[in-house]
Amino acid sequence: MNSPRDPAAAASDHATLMTVERGLEVLRAFRSNRAPLSNAELVRRTGLSKATVSRLTSTLIQVGFLRLVPGKREFELSIGALGIGHAYLSTNDLLQSAQPLLQALADRLDVSVALGIQDGIDMLYVDYRVSRKVATLRLGVGSVLPMGTTSIGRAYLWGLPEAEQRCLIEEHKRRAGAQGDALEQAIRASFDELEATGTCAVLGGFQRSTFGVSLPVRLGREGTLMSISCGRADVDFDLEAERERIAPALKETAARLQVQLADCGSGL
Repeated sequence: MNSPRDPAAAASDHATLMTVERGLEVLRAFRSNRAPLSNAELVRRTGLSKATVSRLTSTLIQVGFLRLVPGKREFELSIGALGIGHAYLSTNDLLQSAQPLLQALADRLDVSVALGIQDGIDMLYVDYRVSRKVATLRLGVGSVLPMGTTSIGRAYLWGLPEAEQRCLIEEHKRRAGAQGDALEQAIRASFDELEATGTCAVLGGFQRSTFGVSLPVRLGREGTLMSISCGRADVDFDLEAERERIAPALKETAARLQVQLADCGSGL
């Protein structure tokens, strides 16, 4: 018979877990554009108290995950965080196996190609490939995009089980405030596109004069839900024509990824 656990030890373990979770929230608040953040901005992005953020940033500096910007009261990611991210990307079998097919798609269509997964209520790029003939959208691995307004996010939403999908849509509506109903209508319109064509296309969902054409895909032995997007920055294009040009190759690549990565055990 197991002896009852010491309540003080249990409370200590819980406090440690909470500290780790909050520390990770602070690190996740930094985006791929590497813009330094103040304590005030970290409070806004994480929802944590000012005292908690101040304590965590001091600790993260001490352990080498953050550093102070010289001459400023702002922080940026340090080598500790970079090392973990690089190790993850360079050793993940699924991502390594997907890269040649994604690059081939980018070169074939002269677009950028992104592979994204859910990051809270946003989408995180875990791979990003671009044709040498197209101007980059100034994005890359680690970019975080809104789920509700982008094609890659709406494709992901469409692929979710209904209960999860409904909860996320309600959260997006809540955060959109007065624009919540309009946002839901736009998301539902993209769902209709996906039902009818297998893809959805969105113009200016994240950056002006850009478009994305996306679809959901389940990859690896675990069937991890992700989404793939093809996009480009262009001031003069026909969105429907671009979707018709891109969709066949995008669907073909998605099917090949599902087959070739079916036995890949590295989840995300």
